[in-house]
Amino acid sequence: MSTKHFLTLLDLSRDDINRIIQRAIKLKAMRNQGEIYEPMKNKVLGMIFEKSSTRTRVSFEAGMAQFGGSAIFLSPRDTQLGRGEPIEDSAKVISSMVDIIMIRTFEHDKLVRFAEHSKVPVINALTDDFHPCQLLADMQAYVEHRGSIQGRKVVWIGDGNNMCASYINAARQLDFQLVAACPEGFDPDAELCKQNADRVTVVRDPAEAVKDADLVVTDVWASMGQEEEQQERMKQFAGFQVSPALMDLAKDDALFMHCLPAHRGEEVSKDMLDDPRSVVFDEAENRLHAQKALMEYLLLGHQ
Repeated sequence: MSTKHFLTLLDLSRDDINRIIQRAIKLKAMRNQGEIYEPMKNKVLGMIFEKSSTRTRVSFEAGMAQFGGSAIFLSPRDTQLGRGEPIEDSAKVISSMVDIIMIRTFEHDKLVRFAEHSKVPVINALTDDFHPCQLLADMQAYVEHRGSIQGRKVVWIGDGNNMCASYINAARQLDFQLVAACPEGFDPDAELCKQNADRVTVVRDPAEAVKDADLVVTDVWASMGQEEEQQERMKQFAGFQVSPALMDLAKDDALFMHCLPAHRGEEVSKDMLDDPRSVVFDEAENRLHAQKALMEYLLLGHQ
């Protein structure tokens, strides 16, 4: 049987995603009740980080520990990857010594090449193109608070970045409508939009976009590696801040999400994260539970 990887949401069927979300909710309840569940004793997770991280590192490392396994943190300073060893060689060696691998890197192609030469499951923990683990956590949060997202209207506000691309894939896999409100020049990938034209719309006016929205989502205006563009992007994104006033234009029961870290006073108003409609901290915690369910699925199959 071929090794299962999780490089984008398209690697899972709709049923797979929904089962993983339900399993994540169950695992969350088990942990909150103090139940010990250690299906991964003697299993090792290799964590390759070429981009810095808070939530990703803590959630994967804590999750593996809670499962009874262990995790190894690897940065470019710690490995031959940082000294130019071919990706293919590193993949063959590392995957011969651990049971599952997560990678947080820049170029999506690097992740794909690594997975092609890995003997064990590889998880995309963020690339410049996609952030599918965050979408599992986001969708879990929506299900917990509002039920199925199928048929709902989701509005993305801001940069058409890797998170937006993953929301496009989520719209396809989970059957909801996505409206992306982006400044001109910052649209999501044109080919991805074309492939999903039946459920993805790009607009310029955030106020118009959020009308009848069930979920409003945003992200920082300058992602990792774009810090030098920060000041120029702040000018380009003026008017795209999510605030309680903007949320008032959405449905009464609309939720707000942000993958964090947030720049209060920029893409979100200073009070938005603390608004009753915000579920950002539930969403953040769910990285732990959703990724535990994902690792369980990739290594052990559904339990």
